[in-house]
Amino acid sequence: MTAALEEHQKGSIEKRLYGVMAQLAGSAATMAWDSGHQRRAQDYYRVALRSAHAAGDTHLGANVLAGMARQMLYVNQPQDALELVRLAQEGVRTTAGPRLRAMLHTREAWAYAAMGRHAALQRATRQAEETLTSAATEEEPYWIGYFDGAELAGVTSGRLLDLARTDPHQHAPTAAAAIRTALDQRGPEASRSHALDWIGLAECSFLLGDVAGTAETTRHAVSAAALTQSGRVRQQLAQLYPYTVGRDIPGLLREARDHIRDLLAT
Repeated sequence: MTAALEEHQKGSIEKRLYGVMAQLAGSAATMAWDSGHQRRAQDYYRVALRSAHAAGDTHLGANVLAGMARQMLYVNQPQDALELVRLAQEGVRTTAGPRLRAMLHTREAWAYAAMGRHAALQRATRQAEETLTSAATEEEPYWIGYFDGAELAGVTSGRLLDLARTDPHQHAPTAAAAIRTALDQRGPEASRSHALDWIGLAECSFLLGDVAGTAETTRHAVSAAALTQSGRVRQQLAQLYPYTVGRDIPGLLREARDHIRDLLAT
């Protein structure tokens, strides 16, 4: 792609090439941070952002900024994430379609959750839900087509799970319900998200003290995690492991714990 851009191209073709460059660099950035290479991911995101600007594609630029915000959230820098999301929202405020706007609202909600701003989290989540209701009526770029009701349920459940870790009684049941909605709608073909959903559901079972359900959900989580090489999935599975340690752990859960240990060792 770089070689093609170094040649003399017609203006319209050059813009399309830069658009493809932005998408490739954004994908590489996601792969990098998912594998734990945070600095490399930042380098790719910068390439993606410059390329989107050169392509004159503000929507793609907003998507890149959303990706950068997600990385900041994973490395526990929610204020930086919120600033990136707000920059993205400002750039496409009057032009973005409902899927893109809804996705940006969920990144905003994620930042609020990480900052402990519960009212703002709920407001941003409602805005995402309301915005997405008109998604079927507008044509949008293919790269945002993944953001549907299932994806919204998945990301919302993640934020509810964050809250459930400090207040299981109030938030774990709603988090579990949202995760089940995501599982019902997107299926195992979304391998990374599918595995994260099952891991989250297993954690909800532990938080709720559902002894019977923990063995089943943990077994599903391990099976789903084995089908993807995602570093993020491995990290979440490692955070689930301490729940399986203890003297009064049922036999089926001990078996699931052994499977987690074996999977993390590979």
